[in-house]
Parts: sequence; structure tokens; C-alpha cells
Amino acid sequence: MAKTVFITGASSGIGATTARTAAQAGWNVALFARSEDKLAALADEIGGAALALPGDASRLADQEAAAARAAQHFGGLDAAFANAGRGMNASGTVEGDADDISSMVDLNVKGVLWTARAAIPELKKTRGTLVLTGSAAGRRHIQGSIYSATKWFVHGYAGNMAEEMREWGGRCTVIAPGMVDTPFFDEGKPDKLHPQDVADAVMHALTADPRAAIREIFLMPQT
Repeated sequence: MAKTVFITGASSGIGATTARTAAQAGWNVALFARSEDKLAALADEIGGAALALPGDASRLADQEAAAARAAQHFGGLDAAFANAGRGMNASGTVEGDADDISSMVDLNVKGVLWTARAAIPELKKTRGTLVLTGSAAGRRHIQGSIYSATKWFVHGYAGNMAEEMREWGGRCTVIAPGMVDTPFFDEGKPDKLHPQDVADAVMHALTADPRAAIREIFLMPQT
């Protein structure tokens, strides 16, 4: 029976590339994001191994409903990839728009929490794996960056979840990439990491032998 991974932020960039890579490796992919049109197109591209689940990652009810539907459709969940996140136009505490800051924190912090909360009941049944998208920005201090601070949370939370999940045979990994050439940036960054690099790291975490707990994968571009 094919394994199933629930992916948030699946409509583009790292999420979409990970979905394609997982499907090519024989996994079922439950695709969650706000962009219904992009999700539908990706699900059509992948075929029967994909299920489109539109919703807002910052809303617990949306994630719980999506994870439950994915588990029912595919017969369970073996992994969840909390990938949804975004940056903001201005980095400083005073310079940034208050609503923009609040929205980013909701997505980058609560969105990760809600993925874990929605998926853990199913992952316990399969001794599954939780993967979180962190960042090189969550491993160092960046002047005034609230985005960086949200990624520090992700890294800390990943370690805490790894300790919790090991009690029932589960694993938690944080993937920490440096700059990646995705729609996250207004201009292309073709000389930096590609989404495929991150997708390959996610798949390594998901397919590692059960004896190995891959706690963190830190990726940086060579240039």
C-alpha cells in the first residue's frame, strides 16, 4: 500500500516540487493551500495519487478537516510536511505594517502548530514523520527580522516535537534551506538553491531507515 504525505503550501515552489517528487517515488500526496486553481492543476498533473484540499493554513479548522479527509481518502497518513509560510515587505518591528506582521506570524507560527495538531493523531497510527520548513534565517540573528524570529520558533518547535514523537516511534525533521529560487522572491535567483534540492531533502527525511532520526537538514547554496 502506498504511503501518504500531507503537504501544506503545496500550490507552488517547494511544496509543489515536493509533491511531484513524492508522487514519482510512489507516495500519495494530499495537497493543501489557499490557491484552489493551482492545487487543482497540480492534482490533475500528478493524477490519481493526488488529492487537492483548498484551505488556509493559519486556520486550525481548515487543516483538521483537510487532514481528516486525506486520511479517509488514502487510508491514513504516514507523513506531514508543514511547509506553508511567507515573508513580509518590511523587516523591522516599527517599520513593518502591523496587519502584515500579524498575518505572517499567524501563518509561519500558528500554521506549523496547526499542521502538527491536525496530523499527529493519524501519524501516531503509522509511527509517521513530521517535517517542518525552517530556514537558514532561523539559525542566525538578522537585524530586526521578524521573519527570522518566526523561523527560530520553527527550529525550536521541531526539536521539541522530535522529543515528543520519539515516545511513540515517530520522527520530526526541520529542513533549513538558505536562499531558494521560488516565488517567495520578487526576482528569480537561479544561482541559488532550487526547490528540487529542498524536495530531495524532505524525501531523505521521510525515507530514512526507522533507526535514524534525521533531526535537521541544513542546505546552503554554493554561491
